[in-house]
Amino acid sequence: MIELKELSLTERAGEPGWWGKLRREAFDRFTALGFPTTHDEDWKYTNVSPIARTVYDPGRLAAGTLDSPLADLGCALRLVFVNGLFSKDLSSTRDLPKGVSVRSLAELWKEGSEALESHLARYARSDSQPFVALNTAFAEDGALVEIPRNTVVEKPIHLVFLAEPGDRPTISHPRTLVLAGRGSQATVIETYAGPAGRSYFTNAVTEIVAGEGAVMEHYRLQDEGHQAFHVATVQAVQDRGSVLTSHNISLGASLARSDVNSVLDGEGAECILNGLVLAAGVQHVDNHTLLDHAKPNCASRELYKGILDGRGTGVFNGKIIVRKDAQKTNAIQSNKNLLLSADAVINTKPQLEIYADDVRCTHGATVGQLDKEAVFYMQSRGIAEVQARDLLIQAFGGELADRMKWQPVRDRLEAELRRILAYNRGGGAR
Repeated sequence: MIELKELSLTERAGEPGWWGKLRREAFDRFTALGFPTTHDEDWKYTNVSPIARTVYDPGRLAAGTLDSPLADLGCALRLVFVNGLFSKDLSSTRDLPKGVSVRSLAELWKEGSEALESHLARYARSDSQPFVALNTAFAEDGALVEIPRNTVVEKPIHLVFLAEPGDRPTISHPRTLVLAGRGSQATVIETYAGPAGRSYFTNAVTEIVAGEGAVMEHYRLQDEGHQAFHVATVQAVQDRGSVLTSHNISLGASLARSDVNSVLDGEGAECILNGLVLAAGVQHVDNHTLLDHAKPNCASRELYKGILDGRGTGVFNGKIIVRKDAQKTNAIQSNKNLLLSADAVINTKPQLEIYADDVRCTHGATVGQLDKEAVFYMQSRGIAEVQARDLLIQAFGGELADRMKWQPVRDRLEAELRRILAYNRGGGAR
């Protein structure tokens, strides 16, 4: 069993020296930082003490089943990890273009990989982010996705992370590294899911490197069980002329925190961040985003939406930084929230931090309830009140679904939204 406040680091047989060194440094940093508290500005509205005080069993490879509605999305390739460990039996590979590699990190550590040594744990920062440090110190497996230059992958690459806790809560630290070569195009989908009535903790880190002119679409679909804890960091670095589109969807977990960050580190880079939160019952979902405009002539577009019911609580903290030399930056940020009950709460804080003088930047946030006049209008046209409310809610969330290019993801998200609405009408809570 593992008690997080009494962690110790052990050497692993066969691990490369550079990775062992990074693990030790990350462990020392986590020990120094400790768990964040509500006294830390970035964690002001999110109390992680339920995570810190739980005693966990380390995740072990289990049989696992693809029983999540989001686990099979008709992709060209599917790598499945159970309790953070690669499951060959549940995975499938087909139709990958020549040169594209999607491999288990544990296998690559044993074989040796220059790409891993050059890029893994070089972007997501362990020095200031405790959960990144915790992941780096204890990650046992994950995925490396390598897309060669000028290669187009027509169908998405799907990475599925399933939790299968035993008699006691389990913990896993999935790690993902995506390397998109110059002029490449690809879509990567990450799905996180687990059983509804079991307690477990998923602490995930994803690093994305988009080379010059690369076009990358990245989906994160968080559908954890309603007693689970989920903390995740996505850190991207974009080269000249690259385009990264991120879709961050939070459906499950009792307590969820997601950090999505990108450094626009090449002139003409573009980043699009889309996010949707569905929270009900006593769910708490915290989304932090950071767009760091480091070079001139870059653009970013951000739209995050929250739908909160019951006693669900949400946090949105979105920051845009424009560095001194990042002239001609064009950045737009918007956060919109829909509260369906009197007890639902959202804390929203859009931020601009601008050090250049020739920029176009806007931000804004809205919090509201369903439009009573719109409901009344629909009722006057013969639509029942419950159906009218559902249609308006689906339209609110559907704006983000419409931005997703891969049709199976759109279909599944819309189905999930309908299922959640029906479940909540019956008095349930996810």
